[in-house]
Amino acid sequence: MSILAKTEIDFFLMRIILGWIFRIGFSLLLGFILLSILLVLVYRFLPPPITTLMVIRSSQQAIADDREIRLKKEWTPLRDISKDMVRAAIASEDQNFEVHNGFDFDAIEKARAYNKKNKGKRTRGASTITQQLAKNLFLWPGRTWFRKGAEAWFTVLVELVWDKRRIMEVYLNVIEFGDGIYGVQAASNHYFSKDAKNLSKEQASLLIACLPSPLKWSPVRPSRFVKWKKNWILRQMSLAGSPSFLE
Repeated sequence: MSILAKTEIDFFLMRIILGWIFRIGFSLLLGFILLSILLVLVYRFLPPPITTLMVIRSSQQAIADDREIRLKKEWTPLRDISKDMVRAAIASEDQNFEVHNGFDFDAIEKARAYNKKNKGKRTRGASTITQQLAKNLFLWPGRTWFRKGAEAWFTVLVELVWDKRRIMEVYLNVIEFGDGIYGVQAASNHYFSKDAKNLSKEQASLLIACLPSPLKWSPVRPSRFVKWKKNWILRQMSLAGSPSFLE
């Protein structure tokens, strides 16, 4: 076989392999897009039965605790959640929640400037409530570009399909508040022995103050930092009114 003929065969085989890889990649991408759209549409009306984070944490518990899985959650409509809980979440996590479309670019720029100036210290994030919801509900913890790209995709979808009230409702029902504790109703029962609708300002701000490290901090045994953050949240709440979707 001549060198020219062998080169042509190699080129032909390479085209087949590349075409096969492209078709598989395209099918996976299309499947991801269609599935993500379907999930966002369904969860616009139905409570999510479980989240990706719950699955990850349950797996970690099973490995670490010899198959013992702790999972406390109870879906609660927003009308049955204390308004102070909603106000505390916005005051602490996303003060521009009502006006942005999923991304707070001013907060992103401020966080970038702060982190550049304070290298080596704790980094400051700028994720909106919608971004946090997208990560906790559909994705997994991490800082890879792929995961951040998927988070951005789900954030856009959620903002397009859901209104702000629904975003807040699902967020408060799936957010992690402790080891195996998800959603404000389960957290309220566990820590304060009361329903979410009866949470006081102080209790609501304590729960939110433990974010984003609910496995490290506790609202009933607050550290000095958690106490400081709780007081800061209360001040922010006093400066802002109730969001329009609660009226």
